[in-house]
Amino acid sequence: MFITCLKAKLHCATVTEANLNYMGSITIDESLLTASGIQPNEKVQIVNNNNGNRFETYVIVGEKDSGIICLNGAAARLVQPDDKVIIISYAMMTQEEAREFTPTVVMVGENNKVKEIRGKEIHGEIAN
Repeated sequence: MFITCLKAKLHCATVTEANLNYMGSITIDESLLTASGIQPNEKVQIVNNNNGNRFETYVIVGEKDSGIICLNGAAARLVQPDDKVIIISYAMMTQEEAREFTPTVVMVGENNKVKEIRGKEIHGEIAN
């Protein structure tokens, strides 16, 4: 049996843009993706700490070290610039794998820079 578990999250990132006229997704600074192990096109859940909205979309790579967190398309209606969000990635795994797995939690600081990384480190270049 497989269960869905936390794989990685970006905790308390700040929304920098909301672009209603783009075809859906979330654009995330490449440095944050590398730190967390979240991949381009990966499905993520967004939790808006300011208004309680929870929704899903997929990831687009943003310019490295730009600090960009931009919600695009319909998701742009669920956030405002400066909202604090948690971006969550999940993985399917067996119960045995889940017992051994440690998710990566990236604490995001000012200007959406990595403040701290907790848990299993999944560093390196992201796949393009």
